[in-house]
Amino acid sequence: LRPASSSRQPDLRGGADGLALASDPGSTLNLLAMVENLQGDSGRGYYLEMLIGTPPQALNILVDTGSSNFAVAGVPDPDVTSYFNTELSSTYKSQGIDVTVKYSQGSWTGVLGTDVITIPKGIYGSYTINIATILESENFFLPGVKWHGILGLAYDALAKPSSSVETFFDSLVRQAKIPNIFSLQMCGAGLPVSGSGTNGGSLVLGGIEPSLYKGDIWYTPIKEEWYYQVEILKLEVGGQNLELDCREYNADKAIVDSGTTLLRLPQKVFSAVVQAIARTSLIQEFSSGFWTGSQLACWDKTERPWSLFPKLSIYLRDENSSRSFRISILPQLYIQPILGIGETLQCYRFGISSSTNALVIGATVMEGFYVIFDRAQRRVGFAVSPCAEVDGSPVSEIEGPFTTADVASNCVSSVSFHEPVLWIASYALMSLCGIILLILIILLLIPPRCQHRYTDNDVVNDESSLVRHRWK
Repeated sequence: LRPASSSRQPDLRGGADGLALASDPGSTLNLLAMVENLQGDSGRGYYLEMLIGTPPQALNILVDTGSSNFAVAGVPDPDVTSYFNTELSSTYKSQGIDVTVKYSQGSWTGVLGTDVITIPKGIYGSYTINIATILESENFFLPGVKWHGILGLAYDALAKPSSSVETFFDSLVRQAKIPNIFSLQMCGAGLPVSGSGTNGGSLVLGGIEPSLYKGDIWYTPIKEEWYYQVEILKLEVGGQNLELDCREYNADKAIVDSGTTLLRLPQKVFSAVVQAIARTSLIQEFSSGFWTGSQLACWDKTERPWSLFPKLSIYLRDENSSRSFRISILPQLYIQPILGIGETLQCYRFGISSSTNALVIGATVMEGFYVIFDRAQRRVGFAVSPCAEVDGSPVSEIEGPFTTADVASNCVSSVSFHEPVLWIASYALMSLCGIILLILIILLLIPPRCQHRYTDNDVVNDESSLVRHRWK
């Protein structure tokens, strides 16, 4: 079965969608030039080379669809090989605004500024972009990483210190007048997750490159524009439905995040998936530490343990809400080689983990697909990636359409407790407390000098909208 025209890719060869031809020499866009502009691996992220400042300083920048700030190392750090020296750039302008981003693991603090950037394997020209220079960090730059900054490609709702900071991609769309769409391919299927760090990949800014996918592109709506939030309808392990309430898969959100290493599942879903995999696998006894990520499983290098495990399928709602499609990953994507021991053993980790606040489609799944972030039409597309092969065989699949008659009409909670709501509620409560305190002070005739003045310590530090679970 093929999807209807509403869910298929736009015609890139001069169609009405306005996407530039890959071979058009007079265009800002040359999509073919962006093929294989990424390097990296799923364990430590995929990065893009970028030239920053005047004269240009070359840095590797982590591609992250789960955050919205563009930030680079601004001072020497023992875990980075290069940093952006603002004093050497004649075009750098500091905005004098401090910015802090905290993660569940790691954080950084820096100063906002602007400078010009060019992307050697990207769109033509130089563009002025908001840049946060990282002056202090904790567990953000890690030993062995080959990148020096982070490129947040999510929406401005997640930008720090506020959504008024124009994001990198919004700046490109406005200045270069490119279509409001980008696409991402990460080619690490079946390769060590922390290997040489030279796996290929492509970040295509402003369009879709036909050579990077096979078959049709299937689209699912973006439910809300902060993260790339989508709607998961159900999961299957080895073709068997987990039979959970579909709201469990979206608790409290489901997002597509290239900066997250693993496929992360809400605790109840994770437990069901582990039980189903253990039940359908050909392994009689398996250490619980493997499933929780505390232990590796090792086999002789001549063996291929992937044949012991089942396929995992995720159903996404189609643009036509009465239909769905499924993206499937074979064990080659979630049973991941990580360490060789001697000449005989290869050890693997479980590429799925539990989460307290989201289902996150991270690199474990994304390495199987060419993923299109179509911001203009508020949808995320998936197509099979030609590089998602191990030993010459595909390790990912897309199938559909399927009916959604067996699931609820809406699997996403109608109440969204993300950053703007929390900030408004927090300030409302603080204001109420302040009014009550003021009344008490007046009634007790306490001198004005004892009235409380708000300090930085009183500001609500909301971590609910910050990027989490980047490194496991």
